[in-house]
Amino acid sequence: MTKAIFLIQSPDSHGILAAVTGFFSGRGFNILHCQQHTDSFEKRFFMRIELDASDMTTSRKELEDDFGSLASTLGLDWSCHWSDYRTRMAILVSKASHCLYDLLSRQLEGELNAEIPLIISNHPDLEKVADRFRIPFYCYPMTDGKEKQEEKIRTLLKRFDIDLVVLARYMQILTPEFTDEWKGRIINIHHAFLPAFQGANPYRRAYERGVKMIGATAHYASEDLDQGPIIEQDVIRVNHELTPEGLKEVGKDCEKRVLASAVKAHLEHRVIIYRNRTIVFSVER
Repeated sequence: MTKAIFLIQSPDSHGILAAVTGFFSGRGFNILHCQQHTDSFEKRFFMRIELDASDMTTSRKELEDDFGSLASTLGLDWSCHWSDYRTRMAILVSKASHCLYDLLSRQLEGELNAEIPLIISNHPDLEKVADRFRIPFYCYPMTDGKEKQEEKIRTLLKRFDIDLVVLARYMQILTPEFTDEWKGRIINIHHAFLPAFQGANPYRRAYERGVKMIGATAHYASEDLDQGPIIEQDVIRVNHELTPEGLKEVGKDCEKRVLASAVKAHLEHRVIIYRNRTIVFSVER
């Protein structure tokens, strides 16, 4: 089944839900799922509507143009996505392999509706992983400086027509110019010790403080790299029996799950960004 998915947001007002659903039902579409949320604090309306587009009698452009006219009348911000399009996703890595292996395995098993045309790194260590999955691997070390290195990455992303960039433990801070260009299209993962334990060996310092929870956060990257809109988080309770290495292993498992959940939500078009926060609609059963 081919589906059309519309993500909508606007200032809250009466009649938006009825107008949108009436627009689609009046054109003969079967509405498969319809989710909405009204933020009473921000006075803002959010909506995700999924349609069966298998038997469309108009072109996709005509549908989007017609809806655009309604959206202008109602003051809606919106986007339309088609289920038969596979998002082209680039993965950026450094030396840690756990998130990379997890994403590649899930994509291979069909859990992630995406193509992965390339993997980019600032170190050569993970080329062997890319080779196992038969994915081109590009290594651009930082020897020529951050700006030149990022320009090479930009060239690759354009050449491969990339839609989404996933930082799977890519241990470099991106420039504001890069994050601005890819705003809302870069997903990052990090441990949840920030800002308390920044820099190297956070698990060692967490051990020394006797932390009782290990967590991870996945978010869209922004100019302040670790402070962009959060998509997914999770925590695991731990105790004094774990060594620093044990804490790190627990953290790696949490990072894999959280990053995969965030990427999946983005690929399924379940995320709406508003200011520095997200509305993440639930998985349809």
